[in-house]
Amino acid sequence: MEHQGNDSPAPDSSSPTPASDELTDKVADALALGEAPEGQDQAIGATETVALEEEKVKDEIEIQIDLLNDPDWVVRREAVITLGEMGDERCVEPLARALRDGDWQVREVAIEALGQVGSPAVETLLKLLRDWDVRKYAIGALGKIRDERVLDPLMQQLKNDEFKDDAINALVELGEPSVPKLIAALKDKDEMVRQQAVLGLGRIKSGEAIDPLIAMLQDKDWFTRLTAAAALESIGDERGREAIKPMLKDPDMVVKMRVERILAKWKKQPVSQPANA
Repeated sequence: MEHQGNDSPAPDSSSPTPASDELTDKVADALALGEAPEGQDQAIGATETVALEEEKVKDEIEIQIDLLNDPDWVVRREAVITLGEMGDERCVEPLARALRDGDWQVREVAIEALGQVGSPAVETLLKLLRDWDVRKYAIGALGKIRDERVLDPLMQQLKNDEFKDDAINALVELGEPSVPKLIAALKDKDEMVRQQAVLGLGRIKSGEAIDPLIAMLQDKDWFTRLTAAAALESIGDERGREAIKPMLKDPDMVVKMRVERILAKWKKQPVSQPANA
């Protein structure tokens, strides 16, 4: 029986390929050739570029680390400088080892380099404080890193007669973040700590330190009183000048003579206000 339905004609094999099929074929061909389909090539290219750059940096770090073993101290010094400029946390351990280098010029730049790396180097440097051989250099590097974790360990070193000067230098280099800790140390029972705190505050020249330093003019230790007067002179605030005038009658002759010189010198200088008074 003849079929009477309204059948659609079979597709002509000679008719054009639909657009979607053309795109599918194009993608398949591109993948077969190892090429990215149109619209993806830029993204893939960017990813490959980033990967190559990361690999390049990694290779460069390894190269510089290897140079730390060079017999020529100049080469080692330049490698340390380069690692510091990279600032990558992978540079921390090699730079920490450079603090033990046989040449002082390499050790000096290692301190600077660890300071450039910054916070990632703090934990390693704090551990090195336990090592007498490198403690001095570790203290110096910590003084270049603005991280609150460095303050208490540096303050603790003020109790160590051998490293107190290094510690106060580091705290002064940190500047304003050290001021509250140093002000608190003015009441420390350890005379040496009080003296170092006075010296540090005078060098930082913070307006916050003026009143606490004026109070130190009454300290029982003559050298601490004298140091406080010198610190107030360094800050240069008028309140300090007025506060030290009564010390012309200090019971200690050395203090009186020194205060006379301080006031005479102060008269010749314009009175300045601390930056943050």
